[in-house]
Amino acid sequence: MKLPWDHWAFVPWLSFNTLLGIIFVIGLLIFDFSKRRKTWSRYPPGPRSLPFVGNMFQFDLGNLHTSYKQLVAKHGDVFSLQFFWQNVVVLNGYDVMKEALIQKSEYIADRPSFRVFEALGINGNSKGVVMAHYGRAWKEQRRFSLSTMRDFGMGKKSLEERVTEEAFHLCSALKAEQGRAFNPHYIMNTAVSNIICSIIFGDRFEYDDDKYQQLLHHFEDSLKAESSVLAQVANAVPWLTYIPGFAQKIFAPQIRMLKFLEDIIHKHQETWDPGYIRDFVDAFMLEMEKAKGDKDTSFNKKNLLFTPVDLFTAGTETTTTTLRWALLLMLLYPDVQRKVHEEIDKVIGRHRKPTMGDVLEMAYTNAVIHEVQRFGDILPLALPHKTYREIEIHGYLIPKDIVIITNLSSVLKDERFWEKPLQFYPEHFLNNDGKFVKCEAFLPFSAGRRVCLGEQLARMELFLFFTTLMQSFTFSIPNGHPRPREDPMVSITQSPHPYEICANIRSERY
Repeated sequence: MKLPWDHWAFVPWLSFNTLLGIIFVIGLLIFDFSKRRKTWSRYPPGPRSLPFVGNMFQFDLGNLHTSYKQLVAKHGDVFSLQFFWQNVVVLNGYDVMKEALIQKSEYIADRPSFRVFEALGINGNSKGVVMAHYGRAWKEQRRFSLSTMRDFGMGKKSLEERVTEEAFHLCSALKAEQGRAFNPHYIMNTAVSNIICSIIFGDRFEYDDDKYQQLLHHFEDSLKAESSVLAQVANAVPWLTYIPGFAQKIFAPQIRMLKFLEDIIHKHQETWDPGYIRDFVDAFMLEMEKAKGDKDTSFNKKNLLFTPVDLFTAGTETTTTTLRWALLLMLLYPDVQRKVHEEIDKVIGRHRKPTMGDVLEMAYTNAVIHEVQRFGDILPLALPHKTYREIEIHGYLIPKDIVIITNLSSVLKDERFWEKPLQFYPEHFLNNDGKFVKCEAFLPFSAGRRVCLGEQLARMELFLFFTTLMQSFTFSIPNGHPRPREDPMVSITQSPHPYEICANIRSERY
């Protein structure tokens, strides 16, 4: 008689391997089940997730805010997702955003960890200011960044003069085109970036400076790398970054940009004089001297690089993209361009330089700038937050350490607040008397503890650059060129598709 275990003597080796495989798969499924969304009381609803990947590949990763709009219709303004084993809650609509970002700002003031960045050395007390966790390091860097930029002119006439001067250089570059068709992207990027460079490094760059153009190209490539699907998968599956060279391959453009800025800062250090503070970098090095002996300080060598990088990024991309939208919309809406010209001629004329004091007298131009920001919807999904403590939002209970995505696009296009949410319509910011009015649902810079720290600078740049350009030029579609596209290209930001423009001089201003 055969005993039960004698049967295994006749099972081929291949079958044993298959059995091990089955056990391994079952183990993975058990692991996945244990890591998947937990069942919390009053946790927001959401779509059913798939094993392992969760909801990661159920959406267009390059256009998430549009996918989220469909989920709002099904699950409401607060819903949950799972990206691999990361639990995420998405907030939509002004009422929800007001509750979370303004009324309960500290509750979601933290940032999630990004393993890909940490693999590049951005960790601990060395995360700059944008990605730093909510705590001492973030508070130190944000407070220092805001106060130092104010010291170097932010919100003061000295910075206004810098922007006005740069607008003059920009106009000179456009005049050099002599009415020929050109793509305004890199000229606009160069001008806007020069403002933040003058604050960080103490000087501007000439538009044809080869090294400066290299930096801007590295910067553009780094934004593309950060928005790639591979980068998003790597952030959701942190163990991938332990594969040798994986993070370095994804973020090669970032590494090149960091090395470029590191060289600039190193040369800056060689001429540093603690008794003569020239710019942001000098001021940061002075804080490093003061903080010597404090092992927990965030004023360290890594942040001497990462905080300026954050300011450079925040002070370049969104403002450049907004101005590119502004010029595009002037091409597409010549009646709007005509009305802006008429207001400039009436309030400023064609020979005096625009100043920030003109804003109050230029309701229509101010409305156009705000509508460009709203319609362009430059940063549809703000950088992710993380709950710093348990929070109740819109009746749902969200535990500590949950990633929060604030869908700013759902506010800027909220049909409950905007008469024509999907159209370019400057009258959104004008009352019946033609006076400028600001809608409470206008949140392009986000709000709360993590509101964009360069908001004040950006507002100044948008008004002075746009008004100076419109004072000097009439913009038109080049002869023989098709009408430019009005729909956006989507990555981290929403930008116009490449287009060409003709800038025809209205009159000599000076």
